[in-house]
Amino acid sequence: MFGTLNEKLEKIVKSISGRAIISEEDLNTTLREIRIALLEADVALSVVKNFIESIKSNIIGKEVLKSIKPDQMIIKFVQEELIRVLGSNNEPLNIAKTGITRILFCGLQGSGKTTTVAKVANFIKKDSKKKILLVSADIYRPAAQEQLQILGKQIDIEFFDHQNSQSVETITLESIKYAEKNLFDILLFDTAGRQTVDDKMMEELKIISQKLEPQETILVADSLTGQDAANIAKIFNDAVSITSSILTRVDGDGRGGAALSIKSITGAPIKFIGTGEKIDQLESFYPE
Repeated sequence: MFGTLNEKLEKIVKSISGRAIISEEDLNTTLREIRIALLEADVALSVVKNFIESIKSNIIGKEVLKSIKPDQMIIKFVQEELIRVLGSNNEPLNIAKTGITRILFCGLQGSGKTTTVAKVANFIKKDSKKKILLVSADIYRPAAQEQLQILGKQIDIEFFDHQNSQSVETITLESIKYAEKNLFDILLFDTAGRQTVDDKMMEELKIISQKLEPQETILVADSLTGQDAANIAKIFNDAVSITSSILTRVDGDGRGGAALSIKSITGAPIKFIGTGEKIDQLESFYPE
């Protein structure tokens, strides 16, 4: 996932490795190269700026350039900053100990959201004995309901049939009632893929979130969105307060810029990455 960025950072690290003395000019050159490497990895400009400033202030503030092994200290700070941005540890889904856990999925059109909902259901099913219900409030895309229902059948997980209701509020409230009545543990709630410029659909997402009151609101984002990921993350986070994210199509991206951008903008952990189209191709994300 971070293959390209890793290669570039390794080259930069080798250029200062073994030096007993590093001048401030050397440091500025190194940080400039790191900045270019991050931008080429499609990390958003604002994220890169904060990243470089944080490293530089640490290095200067702790007088690293005057330390015994400045090269190793600089490398350590870069690594620590990357881990800090991505989050220190893998964080599991927030599953309630009692009552129904409601998980809301949102994202742009074409991000692979509906398939990801089924992947998460499959992941939870393998990991626990929870009773799961799949719900779709996508009332726009032809066959969206059918797609999630078919995926649910493949993994033997029930789908809530709302009889083609055209009201997302009704779908939300009725699915909660159904889940409570039939003693489901987890409700996975898919929504229509939307464009961030579509104010009407973003307002609709807010209504769903208010009625559902989810423990988790997951942004599903295509890792190939690159620098756009920061803007996408900000708009969704402002609308419904993202608690975590899942990156899809990671198998097609060696840069990793979207991961750094989304985590930095939302502050919410990346919990899973999609590594292929098959329903079992979902992995927990380990920042370190």
